Amino acid sequence: MTSALVRAAGNLLDVLVDRVLRTDERVATAAEGKLRIAAEDGMEEVADRVQRFVAIATPTVRMLARGARFTRAPWVLVASTTVSLTTTVRAGVREVRVLGALVAHRLEQASGEPADPALVKKLAVELYLAPRQEPYVKGLDLPLTRLLRKWLLRGLFGRNTRRAAENALDAVEQLDLDRVLETRRSAY
Repeated sequence: MTSALVRAAGNLLDVLVDRVLRTDERVATAAEGKLRIAAEDGMEEVADRVQRFVAIATPTVRMLARGARFTRAPWVLVASTTVSLTTTVRAGVREVRVLGALVAHRLEQASGEPADPALVKKLAVELYLAPRQEPYVKGLDLPLTRLLRKWLLRGLFGRNTRRAAENALDAVEQLDLDRVLETRRSAY
C-alpha cells in the first residue's frame, strides 16, 4: 500500500467522524443503522473525497494486477474494476459513517460527555473490520492498511460489505462501553 493511499483513507475517516460529531447525526440503535446503510443518504457531500481516494487506489490495483498471472489487463477490466471499487468504497464510507454515529451516540450516553473523536474512529474501524473481536483501545492508532485491504479486495472482486457492516452495528450494541472507557482512562 502506498503512503498516499493510507493518508487518503485517514483523511476520509477524519472528515466523516468530524461531520458526525459536528452535527446531530446520531444513530440510536443497530436497527436504525441498518436502515441508514440501506438508504443512499447524504453521500454527495463526501463523493468528491471518495473519488479522490479511488483515483489514488486505482493505480495500486493496476500495479497489483501486473504481478498476477495475466500481466496485460484489458482496459474494460480496469474500467469495470474502477466502477466496482468506487461502489465498494462508497458503501464502505457510508457504513463506517453510520457505525461512527452509533458509537458516538453510545459513548455520549455512557459518559455523559461529548464523544472523543479519536475513540469514535478507533471503535468504528475496529468493529467494522472485526465485529466478533474485542476492540483494542489502549492505543488509538487506526488499522488503515487493513481497512484499505478490505475495500480494495472487495472492490476488486465486486463483493458486498453490507452483511459485515450489519454485524458491526450489532457488535456496537453489545460493546461494554464502561469497560472501554475505563481502559482508555487507564491508558493515559
